[in-house]
Amino acid sequence: MDKQAKIYIAGHKGMVGSAIYRKLVKEGFTNFVTRSSSELDLRNQQQVSDFFAQEKPDYVFLAAAKVGGIIANNTYRADFLYDNLQIQNNVIHSSYVNEVKKLMFLGSSCIYPKMAPQPLKEEYLLTGLLEPTNEPYAIAKIAGIKMCDAYRDQYGCNYISVMPTNLYGLNDNYHPQNSHVLPALIRRFHEAKEQNAAEVVIWGTGSPKREFLFADDLAEACYYLMQNYNEPGLVNIGTGEDLSIKDLALLIKQIIGYTGEIKFDATKPDGTPRKLMDVTKLTNAGWKYHTTLEQGIALAYHDFLSKGLLVAER
Repeated sequence: MDKQAKIYIAGHKGMVGSAIYRKLVKEGFTNFVTRSSSELDLRNQQQVSDFFAQEKPDYVFLAAAKVGGIIANNTYRADFLYDNLQIQNNVIHSSYVNEVKKLMFLGSSCIYPKMAPQPLKEEYLLTGLLEPTNEPYAIAKIAGIKMCDAYRDQYGCNYISVMPTNLYGLNDNYHPQNSHVLPALIRRFHEAKEQNAAEVVIWGTGSPKREFLFADDLAEACYYLMQNYNEPGLVNIGTGEDLSIKDLALLIKQIIGYTGEIKFDATKPDGTPRKLMDVTKLTNAGWKYHTTLEQGIALAYHDFLSKGLLVAER
């Protein structure tokens, strides 16, 4: 990417999009085009078509999506399917019509079958049934991967797909119902500490294992791949290491300084037993993460404190 190239980051205000923006600024890029969701509804085909025709970006990072944790995914099933299909259909097609040089589509590790062998290799896509609680979101993301490959096959578009593992970091969502597990635990332990609560109750058994990647590390991987990778299919982005939800809770408890008890509510769903990414393809391409989980959680908690609970109500 030339330093003067016009770059559109869809979802630039979100955790992932803002991390990509910070990385590109750090690398000396200056020609950005951005729109907030109130200025441009990516679900609206005509608005997206007009935007691309007017701005003609050279490169696109498609980081905009309707996202959430297990409760949000299971509650707003129609919204997660419809909104995400609309967003990616409109952006990918308008990128083709307006001759975007390269597009990166960001998906999620939930695209893989619930009972797929671990660690998750890229070739396991569409080899089994999905986790029911986030199936609509996963189906939308799978469609996005296949759409990028189809536009590559039929039109010669240089569109690449990356599948990040569970992410956390600056500008995360701390909503009490709609957030992912790591930011939800940061908020819960923080509030318990502030209120001197005797215990924190966590959904499930604590036994599922999850992998977590700091969002700024993801941004570095995305930049690296945008510069160096031009193949069909998808690339996993992660650390290649995981830990149990129980161990994650203990780590967050320690970093925040909460001294009460942790209890697990086994009547609540656990979700997928394990989601560890095989990052061999990414490692072979020349990139590896560098922020440890302890370092990243401390940075995320500092960001949470600096913004107050206003950020938590998003």
